[in-house]
Amino acid sequence: MIVQRVVLNSRPGKNGNPVAENFRVEEVNLPDNINEGQIQARTLYLSVDPYMRCRMNEETGSDYLTPWQLSRVVDGGGIGIIEGSKNTNFTRGDFVTSFYWPWQTKVILDGNSLQKVDSQLVNGHLSYFLGAIGMPGLTSLIGIQEKGHIAPGSNQTMVVSGAAGACGSLAGQMNHNSHVILCGQISQYNKDVPYPPPLSPAVEAVRKERNITRERFLVLNYKDKFESGTLQLSQWFKEGKLKIKETVINGLENMGAAFQSMMTGGNIGKQIVCISEDTSL
Repeated sequence: MIVQRVVLNSRPGKNGNPVAENFRVEEVNLPDNINEGQIQARTLYLSVDPYMRCRMNEETGSDYLTPWQLSRVVDGGGIGIIEGSKNTNFTRGDFVTSFYWPWQTKVILDGNSLQKVDSQLVNGHLSYFLGAIGMPGLTSLIGIQEKGHIAPGSNQTMVVSGAAGACGSLAGQMNHNSHVILCGQISQYNKDVPYPPPLSPAVEAVRKERNITRERFLVLNYKDKFESGTLQLSQWFKEGKLKIKETVINGLENMGAAFQSMMTGGNIGKQIVCISEDTSL
């Protein structure tokens, strides 16, 4: 079976700006048969995210991210529908997601890398599992609860320093005894600097004088809260309390353009690439 895929064509360099031409679309043969434990799926939606910029470098600078390899298929968050299964946990017609979904029109994956999703949780908007009802939403929710210690009815001020993207970093107001939570800094990802970037001497002096703490947050350290968090986000969405915005581009051939646009602020809400809307079998 011939399918299309996206591979890493070139690296922008640690201090370079990524462009669509860093990616390349090519055709590849996908085996007709799958092995025990595997599934074959048709890709419906793919995600492009700021953290992927680190994976374009030869070294990611992170112990939980591996670099993409030149001329090899790129991967990231994805949603698909199973067309064939030799895994007892999945059946034909199931909707599934993975944090390591290949950028291909169709895929063969080990079932252990997948999570089944219920379309009713998002009223059929499957792409929401890559955004507000997925990792970005969980990052916001768990970050506020676990690190921000924001409680309903409390006399607290929360400042979101970058609120136009899928998640937004979280920060406490810069006043006495406040708390800054660091979760992604897209403006720094095209620079060869440590994360989190060091503060200027003047800002560092203010931080110490006003007893302001500064702490990193990584949502992957809270996997035990993913299920309950997803259900909470779904409930708020269905109740109309959670307003969801997406920027959607169609076609696998536009993955590179979508990534470049996302990295330059071209999206409002989650940047999604729709590969196929066909959920029939």
